Amino acid sequence: MVREYFESQLVAPAAVPVLHPQFRPAVLALRAFEHQVRQSGNPQPVRIALEQADGSVYHFHTKILPESHPAAAGNYHHVERILKFLLWSRGGWRIYFDGPAALAVRLAAHYRDDATGRFDSDMVGTKMFDHSLELVPTRDLPPERSHSKPLGRHLDGCRIGFDLGGSDRKTAAVVDGKVVFSEETVWDPYFHPDPQYHFDGIMDSLQKAAAHLPRVDAIGGSAAGVYVNNRVKAASLFRGVPAELFNARVKDMFLDVKRAWRNIPFEVVNDGEVTALAGSMALGKNAVLGIALGTSTAAGYVTPDGNITSWLNEFAFVPVDYDPHAVCDEWSGDYGVGSQYFSQQAVGRLLPAAGIVAPKDMPLPEKLKLVQSLMAQGDERARKIYQTLGVYLGYFIAHCAEFYDLQNVLILGRVTSGTGGDLIVTTAQETLQSGFPKLARQIELHVPDEKMKRHGQAIAAASLPELG
Repeated sequence: MVREYFESQLVAPAAVPVLHPQFRPAVLALRAFEHQVRQSGNPQPVRIALEQADGSVYHFHTKILPESHPAAAGNYHHVERILKFLLWSRGGWRIYFDGPAALAVRLAAHYRDDATGRFDSDMVGTKMFDHSLELVPTRDLPPERSHSKPLGRHLDGCRIGFDLGGSDRKTAAVVDGKVVFSEETVWDPYFHPDPQYHFDGIMDSLQKAAAHLPRVDAIGGSAAGVYVNNRVKAASLFRGVPAELFNARVKDMFLDVKRAWRNIPFEVVNDGEVTALAGSMALGKNAVLGIALGTSTAAGYVTPDGNITSWLNEFAFVPVDYDPHAVCDEWSGDYGVGSQYFSQQAVGRLLPAAGIVAPKDMPLPEKLKLVQSLMAQGDERARKIYQTLGVYLGYFIAHCAEFYDLQNVLILGRVTSGTGGDLIVTTAQETLQSGFPKLARQIELHVPDEKMKRHGQAIAAASLPELG
């Protein structure tokens, strides 16, 4: 995709990330453009509806500049970045678009011809919703329809919970809500081409947890990706597996795991949803957005009534930084997206700017451990990394508030372990308070204790299946 932008849409933040002064927060660009549209005196409405395979339809409305305006070229970038956020936060395969015809044509061409648009179309449309992404110009949007359901919170019996991350597997054995065992095992699933590696790793972790239980009544798990009825639709953990092997061995891998455990109640869901569930369970609150800063970025949302929706909440690919020269995500090819701002990748990216020298071939988990060790020693360079992440987070939470009904945000994941995690959250709170005081009063940020940070998802995952 041609990375163009216009000065009117790029706003330097008042809270500058100490290691990244070029950061241009999405929320500030969005608000600046909206202000410019109001000042034009002739705002043009744009209505968008995203349809999912189960019939759910989500609406979003915005306004753009009249086509005669000197800055009207910015309309495309405004709408394309919003659609990017919607596709990866809500999901869907059909986009109903009520707006200028020329803009619809250009957006359709983006998803057909541009590399990053084709990635979105393939991953969100084809792989997740079994349809090619389709953009439909129309004035008649289908009515909004949403489906929500309770998730988990079942703690009776002897259960195993697991969480599959990009650098480790976490497991927990739970008896009537009490954790009797938890473990973290290092692995490297991303680029392994043999699905047997993944299957064996999962089984190994489950067997170790089972050794601490008198019996196993149910197994619940979380992993990055999209899962429907325990089948893998799309998942970064298996990105190294060739397509033919993915179809033959990966799609039904969790069904194979379930069979290996005598078909006991078994459920695996997106790790972001379990992140939010873990937060809601720990806090005793709803309207929770959970954000896990791990190998990549996971997120999930619990509605004000305590349910989950059919939304994707895949924050690894949502726009965070509107600077057209921002770092590109190596998988999607897009710039300024979440995986480079809230993850081990973000920590590794900031090492040179902080003046911390590490071997080029040092794995990201080891780079994180290095920064955590330096932070524990009071190293100012490490402190600057965590401050930078905190500023990113503060502005991003404000951006999320444009799309979510937020009252609570839970921050967890490996990157938030130790005193550095506390600094991330403190800096995010300060950023919200200084730039968005109304939101700061409305949204409470939460950090779980160390055990919850590292094992909370596995524990919440154990509560997913309902016993018969």
